[in-house]
Parts: sequence; C-alpha cells; structure tokens
Amino acid sequence: MNQDLSIVALIMHASLPVQLVIVGLLAMSLASWSVIFNKFFALSRIKAGNEGFESEFWSGKNLNELYNSVNGRQGGAPLERIFAAGMREFLKLRERRVAEPTALLDGARRAMRASYQRELDAMESHLSFLASVGSVSPYIGLFGTIWGIMHAFVGLSNLQQVTLATVAPGIAEALVATAIGLFAAIPAVLAYNRFARQIDRSAITLETFIEEFSNILQRNAGAPAGHHGAD
Repeated sequence: MNQDLSIVALIMHASLPVQLVIVGLLAMSLASWSVIFNKFFALSRIKAGNEGFESEFWSGKNLNELYNSVNGRQGGAPLERIFAAGMREFLKLRERRVAEPTALLDGARRAMRASYQRELDAMESHLSFLASVGSVSPYIGLFGTIWGIMHAFVGLSNLQQVTLATVAPGIAEALVATAIGLFAAIPAVLAYNRFARQIDRSAITLETFIEEFSNILQRNAGAPAGHHGAD
C-alpha cells in the first residue's frame, strides 16, 4: 500500500511533460490490453471453428449439401468461407458450361485465394498496433525520464548544497516514466509474438485446405457436381 502511494506521489509531483507522457503510456497500455483480450478470444474461436469444419468436411458429406449448409452462414469459420468461395465459383463456371477442367480449377483456386487473403487480413488486424506499442513505448518512457532528469537538475542548480536526499526524489519521479513505458511494452511484445505464431499456424491450415480441396475439385472436374471424391 505504501509503495503504491509513493508511486502515485511521485507521479503527482512530476513535471507536466512527464505526467503527460505517463498518461499517454497508460492509455496505450489499456488499449493494448483491450486488443490482446479481443484477439485472444477471436483466434480461439477461429481455431475451434476451423477444426469443426474440417471434421465435417472430411466426414464424406456431399459437397453440394455441405455448400448449402455453410453458404451465407453468419459467423462461420475462415475454412467455411474459403470452401464456400471455391465451391461457388466452381458451380458458377459449370452453370456457364465451362467444361475445361483447368479453367474450372483455376477459377475455384483464384476465388479461394482471394478469400484466403481476406481472412488473413482479418486475423492480422490490430497486430500492427501491438507491434507499435511494444516498440515505441520504451522510447516514450525514456523521453519522459530524460525530461524529468533535466527538470530535476535545473531545479538543483539553485541550491547551495546538493545531497542524495535532494537529488533522489527528482530522479525517482523521472524513472517512473521508463518503468511505465516497459509496463506497456512488455505485454504488447509477448502478445504480438504469440498471436503471430497462432496466425502463421492458421494460415498454414488454410493453405493446406486450399490445396487438398483443389485436388478434390480436380478429380471432380469431369464428374457430376456434388461428388466428394475424397475417398
């Protein structure tokens, strides 16, 4: 309790620029924690949704039935939307009497690739903010510390006798800015690295599915639409 009060007292007695730096760093820390929690739950839902759809896809269900069940579904997993995009283009080209297997497959792959890029962009949203907080916060805190130390030494220049007791409060006030800068930066860096690894694994899952589904469509290019061909 006393330590918390002493920190609060140091912040309250710091110069205005240092206080503004501290307030800015605390706001960045709160914003980064909000992003961290939102991204954590979003990536968890994506992983669970992809796993659920993969199980359904490889269960041998008819492609047309699977497409009808997931097409236009709100809140579906990225794999569902990629599958729906590829299947939609495949069926559309067949309706246009496109019989060339290469043209059917290329159209479906382009649609899946476009959907894949949209999903990847959505998963990576706000990651750049965490990276910015992690890289910039220590320097902002260091700026506050340097400014505070300069302010403290300017105040000491008017004193006849300088002791550790007169120097320590001003230095401590300045160092609080660096401490808060690290407090904001460290969780943001750790979260960014964790989320980047999770997104990389999800991206590999999506790319693997695109290749596997493309092979199924290639086998089905000359067969009646709807045959799974996964066996």
